Amino acid sequence: MTSTQAGRAGGPRGFLVLGRAVAVPVRRVSVFTALALLALLVAGSVATLSLGRLGIPVAELGEALTGGAEGKNAFVLERLRGPRLVVAMGTGCALGLSGALFQSATRNPLGSPDVIGLGAGAGAGAALAALMFPGTVSVPLGALIGGVLAMALVYVSTGTGFRNPARLVVAGIGVAAICAAVTQYVVYAMKRDSAAELTAYVNGSLDSRSWEDATTIGLVLLVVVPFTALVARRLSAGEMGDDISQGLGADPRRTKTYAVVLAIVLSAGAVSVAGPIAFIALTAPQIAKRITRGSGPHLLLASLTGALLMVAADLCAQQLPLFDDLPVGIYTMAIGGAYLGYLLTRERRKGAL
Repeated sequence: MTSTQAGRAGGPRGFLVLGRAVAVPVRRVSVFTALALLALLVAGSVATLSLGRLGIPVAELGEALTGGAEGKNAFVLERLRGPRLVVAMGTGCALGLSGALFQSATRNPLGSPDVIGLGAGAGAGAALAALMFPGTVSVPLGALIGGVLAMALVYVSTGTGFRNPARLVVAGIGVAAICAAVTQYVVYAMKRDSAAELTAYVNGSLDSRSWEDATTIGLVLLVVVPFTALVARRLSAGEMGDDISQGLGADPRRTKTYAVVLAIVLSAGAVSVAGPIAFIALTAPQIAKRITRGSGPHLLLASLTGALLMVAADLCAQQLPLFDDLPVGIYTMAIGGAYLGYLLTRERRKGAL
């Protein structure tokens, strides 16, 4: 049930009423944007499952999804593309939400967990696991450990934990540089075939994903999303400044720490199933904000945008004929680079640069 109010700053608002106890304020443009993103996500999912030589014909897709898949369709849905699609959506949601939390906490539109070294740490962990512990420590587990250790190093080196955004970014850049050097050394030292496989992973890959991977990222989202809902209102208050936020009882320092920790957990979960996927956490929240032109962290819209970007990038990785078997992370880098180029051109035209 929804009631509406008009005339407030930021456009018409309404309240999503759940029973008698819960009334969540929403903007109409946010609702329409969410529905549009969901529609595009469904279209991308259908294309992922149906395009190509092994795709399930659209006329048979409904039957396959309701349990009637047999033969080739069952193989494609249950083994080849189904798990990969679910992992892409879950990873994109996690990264988009992670970026929104981080950017809101640091008040830096160009910030993301990638910037503070989580992705680079994950790549170094994966590389060391493949080189030093082959067959003992799996590459995804090595990536998860590497990401966690990189964040621990950032936490210690700032001297203030995750509370100071400026120190956090500077320390993260240094840790990322060290981890990148470790990764490059390992790739150089390994045999050619192993190095090629590792390079694909450290750029982010969705090849050979399983339902176990889908369950992993699903559990991460299931655990973390309720906590992000609890911190969302405090983050919105924090965007008005620390003094006002403190006056409203939001405790900005503690809120920033919680938000950064949640962002790191989400990114680490994404890394554990898909490797270090670049730019989704950076671009998804900004795209969501520019579509709605509103204030606030836009957590839901950022997660939907991240999922859509991941599905689109993976669709390109599977279907573009000119670049066979490129990791999906290469395409997310292209998306991020194109978006940053667009922003640069836009700001130059405004005379801001």
